[in-house]
Amino acid sequence: MDTQNTFDIFLVAMPGLEDMLLAEALEKGFAGAVLSPGGVTIQGGWPEVWRANLELRGASRVLARIGSFMAFHLAQLDKRARKFPWADVLRADVPLRVQVTTKASKIYHAGAATQRIETALRESLGATISADAALILKVRIDDNVVTLSIDTSGESLHKRGHKEAVGKAPMRETLASLLLRQAGYVGTETVVDPMCGSGTFVIEAAEIAMGLNPGRSRSFTFENLASFDATIWETMRTAPPRSSDLRFYGSDRDAGVVRMSIANAQRAGVTEVVHFENHAAGELTPPEGPPGLVIVNPPYGGRIGNKKLLYPLYGTLGQTLLTRFKGWRVGLVTSEPPLAKATGLPWKPQGPAIAHGGMKVWFYQTPPLR
Repeated sequence: MDTQNTFDIFLVAMPGLEDMLLAEALEKGFAGAVLSPGGVTIQGGWPEVWRANLELRGASRVLARIGSFMAFHLAQLDKRARKFPWADVLRADVPLRVQVTTKASKIYHAGAATQRIETALRESLGATISADAALILKVRIDDNVVTLSIDTSGESLHKRGHKEAVGKAPMRETLASLLLRQAGYVGTETVVDPMCGSGTFVIEAAEIAMGLNPGRSRSFTFENLASFDATIWETMRTAPPRSSDLRFYGSDRDAGVVRMSIANAQRAGVTEVVHFENHAAGELTPPEGPPGLVIVNPPYGGRIGNKKLLYPLYGTLGQTLLTRFKGWRVGLVTSEPPLAKATGLPWKPQGPAIAHGGMKVWFYQTPPLR
C-alpha cells in the first residue's frame, strides 16, 4: 500500500460526542468525513492517518481499514488471509496481536478465526504474534465480510505525552477539547476554570489558541509499520506554534493540584499564557479584558460519595458567577442534574448524555450571563 492509496480511516469518538468530532474533522480538512456508529469515517492514505493522530484533539484513536474480503467458513478465511498483501503494511520484525469480533456470520467462533489469521500471518509474513504487543490488528467479521483494521495510535489519544500528574477523577483531554468546542470555544477568548484539578481545560484551551498539535510530544504505533515514512512525518510534526495574546486561568482550593497544573502546563509548553491560583470557587473574580468562557468539572456524587455536601458548593459557584461574571458563558459537567440546578444558573435545555469514566455525565451551558 503506497502513500497515494486511499482507504477508510475510522476515528473513534467518545459516546455522545460523535457530532463534535465530525465538526473537528471537517474543520481540519479531512476528506469525506461522515458520522459512523461509534465515531467518524474519513477517506485518505497513510499521510492522513499520521495527520489525524497528530492534529485531532477529540479522537480517542485512529483505525486504518487496510482491506476486506468475504469468508463463509474457516478454510476460506485461512486461504484469503494467506493471500492478503500483509507486507505492504506490516513489518515482520514488529510483534502484533490479533483481535477478532464476529457478528451475524457463518464464522461465529472468534477464537478459531483468531487462530487462522495468526497462523496465516506467521506463515505468509513471518510475523511474531504476542499477547502484549502494542500493535493491534482488529478483524471484524460482520455478515460474512471480513474487515481488517490497524490501530495506528497505540495508547489512547487522550494521553498527549506531556501530562504526568493527574488528580482524582481526571478529565480526559479528548473530552475536554470536545466540550470546549461544544461551548463554542475556537481559541479566540479567555477561558477560566474555577475547579481546575490537574489543569486539563485550561491547558487544552491554551494549546488550541497557540495552534499546538495535541500529538506533538508522543509516539504512535504507525511509526512501526512498513507504510511509515519518517521524512514526511518529521516535516508534519514540527509545525511552529502561534503566539497568543490571550490568557487562561485555573484555580482550585487544593494547593496540591494547583502545583500539578503548573507542572503539567510547563511540560505542555504553555506556561507563558496560563495562570493558576490556589483559592476556593467563592473567591473567584473575572480577569481583566472582555468576557469569555467559564468551564468547570466540579466534584459530583458518583465519585465523591455524599451528594448532600455538594449542594452548597454548587450554590456558591452559581452565585459567584451570576454576580461577578456578567457577559460570560458558562459550561459545567456533572452526573447529577439536581446539582446543576442548584447553581441557579440559566441553563439551556439539557443535551445528550456523555460517557465519562464509566458513568453518564451531562454538559450544561448558559447563554452569556446578564
